[in-house]
Amino acid sequence: MPADAQLTPALFGQQNRHLRQIERLTGIRASSKGTTVFLEGSEAQIRFVVALLEGLSELLQKGFAVRQADIEYAERILRVDVNANLADIFLDTVVTSSRNKSIAPKTLAQKAYVEAMRSNDVVFGVGPAGTGKTYLAMAMAVACLQKKEVSRILLVRPAVEAGEKLGFLPGDIAEKVNPYLRPLYDALYDLIDFDRGQTLIDHGVIEVAPLAFMRGRTLNDAFVILDEAQNTTTEQMKMFLTRLGFGSRAVVTGDITQIDLPSGKESGLVQATHVLKQVKRIAFTRFTDLDVVRHPIVQAIVKAYETA
Repeated sequence: MPADAQLTPALFGQQNRHLRQIERLTGIRASSKGTTVFLEGSEAQIRFVVALLEGLSELLQKGFAVRQADIEYAERILRVDVNANLADIFLDTVVTSSRNKSIAPKTLAQKAYVEAMRSNDVVFGVGPAGTGKTYLAMAMAVACLQKKEVSRILLVRPAVEAGEKLGFLPGDIAEKVNPYLRPLYDALYDLIDFDRGQTLIDHGVIEVAPLAFMRGRTLNDAFVILDEAQNTTTEQMKMFLTRLGFGSRAVVTGDITQIDLPSGKESGLVQATHVLKQVKRIAFTRFTDLDVVRHPIVQAIVKAYETA
């Protein structure tokens, strides 16, 4: 198949690096001469790779810089739905970070998750580590704050002890729970300049707090993210969801395969997926190992545990 002469270097990659990657991912043999790529494989394989190359070409035509990781994400997307429009997914920018990085979906589930957050009051993102559940929720919260759709952001986590008792840790209560909240700070400062983020925290525009601090509050005009929700009890989950006031929305994220609650305690996240599934303006997005967007080994680890 011929390729656009101007896009050929970016499409094929330096020394055909991208074509070599496509070979590894799909099992076909690929070679190039000038602007033409030659494919060897079954008819189904060739149709699939043509769709992949056409989708990547469209991305390049629209100014998207295709990296090797993007080729892997694109291959995964088309493996699930060969008719998926890669440009609609990769170019759906949620927010631009302080380092001028566009935050956009990389998988079909992430795209559905972003759309769900745009059109529902409460969204549950359930799935394994590394699928972007919390990061995309944070990006959406920052985008809503920038567009003045909300006046503040609350980032909440249950401080559940996983092997080390809080009472044995040094410091006051704030210092004891800080390690549990650190991942939320890390994601925040990846999206917002550190000084800007600290200023917003100092002024109460962004609040990072343990779930216990939510009791008795009414949260108006806020974007609230409850992370690690698999470690909430059923009572805590109900308490959290009933804190929402006018103009607020919530995103609840968690991995039901990593519950650290004491034996016999039902996870509030597990219960919520059953109790709330028919409630209007509440949406559920489920992620799998195909949605892992960290180092490739993370996807392999998640898949190994799921099949063990």
